[in-house]
Amino acid sequence: MSHACSVSTRRPYGVARVCGEWQVARSSFYLDRRRKSSAPAEPPRRRGPKTRFTDAQLTERIREEIASSPFSGEGHRKVWARLRAREVRAGKPRVLRLMREAGLLAPQRGGGPRGPRHHTGTIRTEAPDVMWGTDATSTATLRDGQVTVFVAVDHCTSELVGIHASRRATRFEALEPILQGVRARFGGVRDRAAAGLAIRHDHGSQYMSRDFQNEIAFLGAESSPSFVRAPEGNGIAERFIRTLKEQVLWVRDFDSAEDLRLALLEWRDLYNREWLVQRHGHRTPSQVRCDSLAEAA
Repeated sequence: MSHACSVSTRRPYGVARVCGEWQVARSSFYLDRRRKSSAPAEPPRRRGPKTRFTDAQLTERIREEIASSPFSGEGHRKVWARLRAREVRAGKPRVLRLMREAGLLAPQRGGGPRGPRHHTGTIRTEAPDVMWGTDATSTATLRDGQVTVFVAVDHCTSELVGIHASRRATRFEALEPILQGVRARFGGVRDRAAAGLAIRHDHGSQYMSRDFQNEIAFLGAESSPSFVRAPEGNGIAERFIRTLKEQVLWVRDFDSAEDLRLALLEWRDLYNREWLVQRHGHRTPSQVRCDSLAEAA
C-alpha cells in the first residue's frame, strides 16, 4: 500500500502516511518486513548446562528412587534431593514435571478454612535440646483395639527423641517419650538432668496433670503449653504426627500394642537416620544434630 501512487499527485503514499492512517507503529512495520525477509530462525533451546539424561531415562531413575526409598509418599523435592546425592543432576522443576506426567506425585489433602491466628513468630530453636514438642495420636491394632501413641520431637533438629505406644493413655504413659529423650540426651533420669529444656505441649489432661508437671519440674525442664485452640503453637509435634501416620500408622497393620511399640522404636532410628528435612537443606535429623554440635564446639 505504501508503494501505491496517489491519483492526484502521482506520488507514492509512503510508509509514514499509511501507518498513520492504519494507526500502526512504523517500528512494527519494519520488524515484520525484516522477519519475512530473513531466514527462518532456529527453534529456541533450553538455556544453561545440558543434562546427560533424557526425560525417559530420568523418569526411570525417579521410579527406581521411589521404589528404593524406605518411606512412602515423598514429594518431588525429596526425590530431587535423593537423586542429587546419587550424582543424578536435574532441576527441581523438571523432576516435578516428569513426576506429574508419570503420575508419581504423592496425593495432597485440601486445606480447610482457617480461623484467626493466635500464635505468631516461630517455635523453631537455633540449637538442639532447647525445646521438645510432645503430642499424642491413636491407631487400631488387631488384638488390643485402640492404642495411643505418644511422641516427643526436637524443635531444632526435628529428631524423634522418644516414642511410645500403650493401651492406656495415662499421664505416666505420656511421660515415657520425654524420659526416653532425657536418658539418651542427658545421661539419665535424675534431679535437674534436663535443666534448660522446655517441653511444648497442648492442654490435654495428661499433660496438664499434676504428676506430669511435677515430673518435668523434677527433671529441671520448663513447661511450655501452647495457646488454647491454636495447634500451630505445637506445630513441630503436630507435623511429625502427620508424617508418622502417612509412613507407619496408615500403611501397616499391627497385631498388638506391644508389636506396635517395638515397631515404632525401630522406625524411630530409621526416621532419625534416613528422613530428609527440607528446611534443613534436605539433611537428616541426625546430620543436623551432628552439625549443630560441631558448630557449638
